[in-house]
Amino acid sequence: MISDLSEATPEQLLHASEDGVRDRRAAEVRQLELLLAWADLHSGDPRAEPGAVPVRFGGPRLITLGGDGTPEVQDLALVEIAIARHEGVLTTRNALADAFDLRHRLPKVWAGVRAGRCEVWVARKVARWSRKLDRHQARIVDDAVAAALDEAPSRILTIAEAKIIEADPVAHAKRISDNQKAKGVWYPKPRPGAQVDDTDGTGNTAGVATVFARLAEADAIEHAAMVEHLATALAEHAPTPVDGEEPLGMDHWRAEAFAMLADPAAVLAFLHGIDEEEVEGTGTEPTNTPAAEIVVHVAQQSDGTLGPLARVEGIGPRLLDQVRGLLRCNAIITVTPVVDLHNGRSVNGYEHPTDVKKRTELRAIGDVFPHATGLFTRNGRAPDHDHTVPYDRNGPPGQTGDHNDTPLSRHHHRAKTHLGYTVLQLGPDRWVWGTPHGLHRLVTGSGTTTITRAEYHVLEEQAVVLATDYAA
Repeated sequence: MISDLSEATPEQLLHASEDGVRDRRAAEVRQLELLLAWADLHSGDPRAEPGAVPVRFGGPRLITLGGDGTPEVQDLALVEIAIARHEGVLTTRNALADAFDLRHRLPKVWAGVRAGRCEVWVARKVARWSRKLDRHQARIVDDAVAAALDEAPSRILTIAEAKIIEADPVAHAKRISDNQKAKGVWYPKPRPGAQVDDTDGTGNTAGVATVFARLAEADAIEHAAMVEHLATALAEHAPTPVDGEEPLGMDHWRAEAFAMLADPAAVLAFLHGIDEEEVEGTGTEPTNTPAAEIVVHVAQQSDGTLGPLARVEGIGPRLLDQVRGLLRCNAIITVTPVVDLHNGRSVNGYEHPTDVKKRTELRAIGDVFPHATGLFTRNGRAPDHDHTVPYDRNGPPGQTGDHNDTPLSRHHHRAKTHLGYTVLQLGPDRWVWGTPHGLHRLVTGSGTTTITRAEYHVLEEQAVVLATDYAA
């Protein structure tokens, strides 16, 4: 314990922060363990006790809070433990339901949580999402999520979502069917004072309105593509800003495009006029079809058939029937061959080739800075493909390739470049990092793992530097 933080060194503050994370996670796990122990003490049927008050007269009874395969607990016994936890009974019941599901339905995840590998709230959310699965289906979620606990919360939850759908595709198909009956478009009326109220952090609504819509997914994608296409055209043909004025951003032009769609004739006239300009100016053929690309990952089952689930980059896990729906309505479809992530190559130039970037992004899934949360398919900006070993214009050939590519967000790239971080590449999908004040991390496609200084130096010997396997 540091008595005076103002006198602590950077290294002491960093290690104290790490210790704090471990202590907080351990304390949260301890609270769930205490709750489980209390439930175990009160798992007997109160109606079998001598002099028990019948349930019809308000006596205690056994209730099931968790999913299939979890034990029962006496309902009234939770009142006292809720008081000890300084919270309401409903909150305690929800926590116990999550704890039951973790211990009895997701034992591998529970073991990882008890080891401090992830935030407790993440594991509880997985337990809650998967509660309607039976105990056998829950094993699919348990195996996949337990293997991903070293990843960032957003990545863990993305995997959990996919596995819950995969475990019970029939139930998910029903969700889709039910949602088709709940589509709609809403134009809320402004509440009194909304035009002048600036106190809630969202700003006033003077002169603007809000629209909410629930559409079929394929319709929403087509609508977004059309809005983007029209907004881009509006921005390109807008008057040049006068001196000193900032050009309007794309959010503005998307709003203009969305509003313009209320008059289809005006949209057609505008786009037709642009097409005529293009033909007259360049001799190219006009096109009003917005281009779109979707990347679909499918898994092959043991019998050679495709599984019921696919992962669509930028959208998430979808049933194969949903993927077919995304490709409907006059879409121009180009099938790109599967990218073989086992391949690799290097080139003599500075810029990473497009195929190398693509493989790196598919292998890494997201930013490979320690504990990064960014997913390449969820961000509007492509990552920076930084040379793990800095490029030397006078160096040997083959410096650029799969073996020397570290994909980072711009912010993390700047930190690596200017603040003294070190990074070594152990292969096309493994990186080992050192921070300016002596923390060390191993980053793989499965997440970030804490390592010691000694382990760092052992891995340092394995670092791939212009591997001969990728020689140009």
